[in-house]
Amino acid sequence: MKVNKTLTNIVTTALFAAIIAVTTAYIFHIPVGTNGGYIHIGDCFIYLAACFLPLPYAMLAGAIGGGFADLMTAPAWILPTVIIKALLVIPFSADFEKILNKRNIFALFIATIITCGGYYVAESIMFGNWITPLASMAFGLIQAGGSGVLFVIVGGALDKSNMKNRLLDMNT
Repeated sequence: MKVNKTLTNIVTTALFAAIIAVTTAYIFHIPVGTNGGYIHIGDCFIYLAACFLPLPYAMLAGAIGGGFADLMTAPAWILPTVIIKALLVIPFSADFEKILNKRNIFALFIATIITCGGYYVAESIMFGNWITPLASMAFGLIQAGGSGVLFVIVGGALDKSNMKNRLLDMNT
């Protein structure tokens, strides 16, 4: 069955945004510190969106999903989150047959830097202090690390089920 590629990308983007919002805001959501931050697994699904969707769609999925999660849980963080989550997809690539490939595994480390660095800068600007936000960096590493591990597990399962090729076959 042939499906319109643009429509498929829009629908897939919306589905990823919803999954990202729910897994960020409610599933394994652990508040940390006094700054409104929390540990979550939503970034795993941002990484997956980046492996399935062309870059602009993946950026939208991450930004919309993360933005809605913050709207529901920590509204002060919406603007930094929308920016950071959109940037988070850039190191990943959807151009490979498999989700788990050298580039996307390496991208996990770049994504950790983007997450920790982005929220460090945002928190420093929001609170007017460049020293105190260093304490939040450990939680950012835990969040990014946990999302990275889950990405490898879920990505491996999706690769074994040949899910990416099944979706691509619908578009040809």
